[in-house]
Amino acid sequence: MKILISILLIFAATTITKAQSPIDDIVKDWERAKAYTKEYLDAMPAEGYALKPTAEMRSFAQQMLHLTDANYGIGAAATGATSPVGMGESEKATDQSKENVTKLVMAGYDFVINNIKAMDPAQLNETTKLFGRFELSKAKAIEKCFEHQTHHRGQTTVYIRLAGATPPQEKLF
Repeated sequence: MKILISILLIFAATTITKAQSPIDDIVKDWERAKAYTKEYLDAMPAEGYALKPTAEMRSFAQQMLHLTDANYGIGAAATGATSPVGMGESEKATDQSKENVTKLVMAGYDFVINNIKAMDPAQLNETTKLFGRFELSKAKAIEKCFEHQTHHRGQTTVYIRLAGATPPQEKLF
């Protein structure tokens, strides 16, 4: 009996931490992606922002700004927020300098992160429509947005190498 009481007292004295919500997990991934993308933006020399591997491809700056446009557009649909940036507006920015692109890209990540933080976990199960034709849960839309930014950031690895610089190491955690 003494052992049982001791165990109960130890259990009662133990702080039980609240389980992390799915929103917290999603935000953590987006914050990591933002930091990782910032490392890419920093790794590319300023003169490399106009680099286009071929004439048909986007420049480094345009790749990053395209990623940002999708963060706003898909992020808005996924979270129910209103995007302050029109579709394709970032990529058409006249100032595609390292400083301005970095500012615009970081603002796009902040938009997504802040609006995910404002969501209630139950909203992740609500449906939304992407591009007027793909109906999916808001959680899945956030995943698609994350997949898109990962894809375009990954493409810029080659740009950084072509500019003679070294891209950041993988940042999975």
